[in-house]
Amino acid sequence: MKLPLFPLDTVLFPGCTLDLQIFEARYLDMVSSCLKAGHGFGVVRIIEGSEVGLAASEYALTGCEALIRDWQQRPNGLLGIRVEGGRRFDVLSAEVQRDQLTVAEISWREEPEDLPLLDEHADLAVLLEALGQHPLVETLGMGQPAQGQRSLAHQLAYLLPFRVDQKLDLLQLDEPQLQLQCIQRWLEQLQGEASD
Repeated sequence: MKLPLFPLDTVLFPGCTLDLQIFEARYLDMVSSCLKAGHGFGVVRIIEGSEVGLAASEYALTGCEALIRDWQQRPNGLLGIRVEGGRRFDVLSAEVQRDQLTVAEISWREEPEDLPLLDEHADLAVLLEALGQHPLVETLGMGQPAQGQRSLAHQLAYLLPFRVDQKLDLLQLDEPQLQLQCIQRWLEQLQGEASD
């Protein structure tokens, strides 16, 4: 399956919301064709290169489908779109088109069944509810109570101030239980650094 890629200095997770401003011709064309065809595009994390100008020379080979949920002309004249993370995918191969849009051959990742939350996840579930009170999280329409381990892991991975490479590690993990263990460990490290 072919998917146009939008390399960004962020990591999108399934079920999470991202607001983007579109101004480059290649991405305006991409959004237009995605809206017409009713499919999304792929968000991958940039490793080498920039979000604007020439196509990124290196990016993560695991990404997340971005489904366009809303769009509007911004007061500054740019196109604003709101996307929601869909399925995760792996990039098999890619080519840069003449307009510098990268189009990849991808395979969708198998998503494990979303298991119910356990008692050991209670603190993390409370943390997500607390994050949901934050005005920025509210404007994204996120922060509702998690329906299971996977949605809890994805929302916390997306919203917490982890490094971008840590977020990418979480996106690449298939087991929600492992994701939640990493999140717990990194939270304890962040709290340790804050109390030093």
